[in-house]
Amino acid sequence: MRALAWSIIVVIVAAIAYWVGWREEPMPPPASAPEPAQQAPAVPEPTLGLIDDARIINADSEPGNWLAHGRTYAERRFSPLTSVHRGNVGELGLQWYRDMGTSRALEATPIVVDGIMFLTSAWSRVHAIDALSGQEYWSYDPEVPPEWGRRACCDVVNRGVAVYKGRVYVGTLDGRLVALDAATGQKVWEVDTITDRDRYYTITGAPRAAAGKVFIGNGGAEYGVRGYVTAYDAETGEQAWRFFTVPGNPSLPFEHPEMELAADTWKGGEWWEIGGGGTVWNSIVYDPDFDQVYLGVGNGSPWTRAIRSPGGGDNLFLSSIVALDVETGSMNWHYQTTPGDNWDYTAVQDMALADMMVDGALTKVLLQAPKNGFFYVIDRADGRLLRAHPFAAVTWATHVDLETGRPVENPDMDYTESEKWVLPGPLGAHNWQAMSVDVEAGLVYLPAQDNPLIYGMAEEWQETGLYKRNPGSMNLGLEFGRIAQLLVNNLETQPTPKGYLKAFDPLTGESPWTVEIPHYWNGGVLGTAGGLVFHGDALGHFNAYDKATGELLWRFNTYTSMLAPPITFEIDGTQYVSILTGTGGGDLFSGEALPPLEKTASFTYGNSGRLLTFALGGTASLPPPTAVDRTIPEQELASLDDAELAQGERLYNTYCATCHGLLVRSGGSIADLRLMTPEVHAAFRQVVLDGIYAGQGMASFGDVVTEEESARIHAYVRARAHEDREVALGNKDIPRMTWLQ
Repeated sequence: MRALAWSIIVVIVAAIAYWVGWREEPMPPPASAPEPAQQAPAVPEPTLGLIDDARIINADSEPGNWLAHGRTYAERRFSPLTSVHRGNVGELGLQWYRDMGTSRALEATPIVVDGIMFLTSAWSRVHAIDALSGQEYWSYDPEVPPEWGRRACCDVVNRGVAVYKGRVYVGTLDGRLVALDAATGQKVWEVDTITDRDRYYTITGAPRAAAGKVFIGNGGAEYGVRGYVTAYDAETGEQAWRFFTVPGNPSLPFEHPEMELAADTWKGGEWWEIGGGGTVWNSIVYDPDFDQVYLGVGNGSPWTRAIRSPGGGDNLFLSSIVALDVETGSMNWHYQTTPGDNWDYTAVQDMALADMMVDGALTKVLLQAPKNGFFYVIDRADGRLLRAHPFAAVTWATHVDLETGRPVENPDMDYTESEKWVLPGPLGAHNWQAMSVDVEAGLVYLPAQDNPLIYGMAEEWQETGLYKRNPGSMNLGLEFGRIAQLLVNNLETQPTPKGYLKAFDPLTGESPWTVEIPHYWNGGVLGTAGGLVFHGDALGHFNAYDKATGELLWRFNTYTSMLAPPITFEIDGTQYVSILTGTGGGDLFSGEALPPLEKTASFTYGNSGRLLTFALGGTASLPPPTAVDRTIPEQELASLDDAELAQGERLYNTYCATCHGLLVRSGGSIADLRLMTPEVHAAFRQVVLDGIYAGQGMASFGDVVTEEESARIHAYVRARAHEDREVALGNKDIPRMTWLQ
């Protein structure tokens, strides 16, 4: 089978298991990194200044700070700073760096207030750091139970904090909202945001704080949860309101009137038993102009609407933008980007607010490029759709009808009867990685991708027309156990994955320039008034482009792939640019990149989680990288027949592949099971069934995997390792790769 087949695999969602041999060891800081303080100094007095609504609304008056998740409440991620510009960006150098003690994905946007940087790392840990030196003032570990990693879709990541009125707010992976004293890091209050702890809820998104409240959503749709957003009093932690995004059991009273409206759009089935979905796991935006908050709502649970709502219907408020009154939580309007979502097309991607000339009138608009591949321009006053242009390859729909506001689905992409390659796949044409909105230029700088998946209905549903939720694993409604076979059977029609950084005009749909990147899973974007667009990519390159032409003006090799967005700030007249390194997150399933994609930097050198800060004339350097030894050990093969190995493959794809990669090929941030030592092989059963590595994040799967099944997974892992070892030694020309043919 051709190696190219495996280069197009995209993630469905990741992180079920932290399997055999995975451990997260803090990395010792090299000599050029800031030395940890023996006793953390006190946070300087200016940091205790009032960060309130007025200050964030007027953030452009103090462009040296980065006061909110998207810099301002408008969340455009475009900086007015100009000290670093087209003419001198070539002089940019590393000023300092800090090892963050993790090899997991880092996705946070740092907040910078009066010289202090507040950010999060893996496992929802919070850090307050001197932005001039990288020295840590304080840190806070919420002590998330390591076994909670099994419940997390897309790794143990966190996208940042909110800083507001002397507090730092963080959502934890295990579903708590914590308020910390900004000066000391001491906990002020903590609330449990989860309504049902028997379901696999998580929090990975950054809270938003405004109007005296803190807003937080959650994740977990793939595991069968019901989405909602809660507003808490910023001072006390008391609940102000809660808005559910999908209806519960319609035989019970509706929590608020909007749920009665939504219930009319769910037809048949028992979606409340298998979840419903609609989690708001990323974008929440406050609009002071209309005193409302916008929720970006996620995908359905399961993904397939034929199972979730067999009688049809739009399934509100899945894949929608919902505008709520900030004081009461009542809905002002909604717009659904993907009615009856069937592909995991979340609308949780970054939303930005702007005033733009549309059809001759200055209009207050909301801008979003969600997963489904269309860029939306929406009137913030009433939710009216103004524009919807494709910004990447789209095959699931032909266009969006501006009269009805609805996409026109392509009937040729119906996968209920037979599997189909669909673009975008579940990683989306754009995911959570930040875009930057340049209002003056009328452009958005956008990390986009063409990234397909072969969709096919779950075998159980195909055979019986029934589907039963499995509480111990993801419940997608797709055929996941046989994913390798589906790929093999559809080689000739496979699209090729691509990554892009592009300048995009949301009103015309035109792209003045596009930079193609040799991998699809890249980082967020920062634009500046200095004429620059900063972007970190999968190959470990932190780049600065000319925002007018897309010309590459500067590059720094971090030797680690990046997902996080850059920020910029200024202290005492000097402009700095910072970014976190470390990949993984939603793309763990794809694993090792194969041609035509290039290997990621994290696969080659390891996933070194660091915070890097640059300035003109910076002279610091990173330690020389060392390539990871990926020599596969000789394997002791089990005496199983093809049918038994086929079962092991199905089980591996169901429970293991979403972390350790399809075909047992890790992408570099989670343990590669082909490289297990004899000692780990000997302990495989105890790890999988008894949870002896639960303290390191690999929880027991004994509730869903039997002893016999564990042995067959182990045999499949060994067989795949043996195949790849033989190919590497030149003893086989082509690996078999699947026992399901």
